Amino acid sequence: MELNDLRTIVTVLGFLCFVGICAWAYSKHAKAGFDEAARLPLTDDDPPDQTDRQGKEGKANG
Repeated sequence: MELNDLRTIVTVLGFLCFVGICAWAYSKHAKAGFDEAARLPLTDDDPPDQTDRQGKEGKANG
């Protein structure tokens, strides 16, 4: 096996991996996960606690 044969095999395997990843990314099975990940920056996990804010304001004013 020559070096060029090995390079050809690696190139073909890399291309097949690329095509596989593209097929997976555009499949309907992956859409739900991508939609959820796209909404992550818009979710508010920890709303501000009003008792802490009022307690700090009360101490500063008092």
